[in-house]
Amino acid sequence: MRKLKVYLDTSVISHLQADDVPEKMAITRKFWEDLKSGEYDVFISEVTKAEIADCPEPKKIMLDNHLKELYYQTIELTEEITELAQRYLAQGVLPPKCMDDSIHVAAATVVGCNAIVSWNFKHMLKLRAFIGVNGVNRMLGYGEIALVPPYELLEEDD
Repeated sequence: MRKLKVYLDTSVISHLQADDVPEKMAITRKFWEDLKSGEYDVFISEVTKAEIADCPEPKKIMLDNHLKELYYQTIELTEEITELAQRYLAQGVLPPKCMDDSIHVAAATVVGCNAIVSWNFKHMLKLRAFIGVNGVNRMLGYGEIALVPPYELLEEDD
């Protein structure tokens, strides 16, 4: 069976050290172990890297060190990705102020990821966003993509 292709937004990586939300941190760490074991093909984008670079020290170093634990592919921003991201915004799929979130979704869509993994319940992990993203994707000939928190990819213990 082919591995699922998952895109990580910055919120997942930052929740590896989220002492203020210990339950989310524990889930993220368990999911991270699955990522480290190679269970998924992992993708991030240049936007993810830029968001990490904007973090203050020592958080930036911590996030970089966690990323070094994984094999992942970095998606370079292209005109196609930027145009798709702008289309999501123009269609009201994500709020106009959420260009970076829109780029995360567009980058994952263009490379054919099965899911975007995020803790961003404010904008991305909404039914409206899921329906809107996939509506735009179908209209433009792209595949569907799931927008899920890390716990959706964890297998139940036997």
